[in-house]
Amino acid sequence: MGAIPAIRSDAGVTASVPSVEELVRRAQNGDARSFERLYRQLVGRVYGLCLRMSGDVQMAEELTQDVFVRAWEKLDTFRGDSQFPTWLHRLAVNVVLQARRSMARRRSHEEISPDPGHYLKSVQRAMPGTKMDLEKAIASLPPGARQVLILRDIEGYKYREVARLTGVTLGTVKAQIHRARRMVREALER
Repeated sequence: MGAIPAIRSDAGVTASVPSVEELVRRAQNGDARSFERLYRQLVGRVYGLCLRMSGDVQMAEELTQDVFVRAWEKLDTFRGDSQFPTWLHRLAVNVVLQARRSMARRRSHEEISPDPGHYLKSVQRAMPGTKMDLEKAIASLPPGARQVLILRDIEGYKYREVARLTGVTLGTVKAQIHRARRMVREALER
């Protein structure tokens, strides 16, 4: 357990700020207010991940909510083997990938690419100071290429993990990432 810093409340009384671990423990015991505090602390990270992986503001908002609903439902499965934000990040990746698979099953093979300009405006609002040329290049990738590139190069998953998460072979993942990197490099050179 980490140290709990003290803060002063408006009444001049010193109050302690519970750590993430303490909030998780309380939430696991049914304390919805503690889970709400976890939500407030971590929602920005989860939303940023969902936005990057989906490329769509509305979908990212929905996916973010789905992640926290599932986190609440599965909170009892969190054993503390990793940090809670790491567990939540993995849950978010799984939610996004599952939503993507569900949509792919419902859609025809013809897919309309999202408008990179719309995506960029959302990224600027959500993540000010982001290198927009790179974000624009990533947003212009086909969805599958964007997904594996983000998982590997931005989120730091190993090739085998990306293959397992996306449900494609290791060789296909490597080829998609190579192709996506080439496409990003070409877009940045224009």
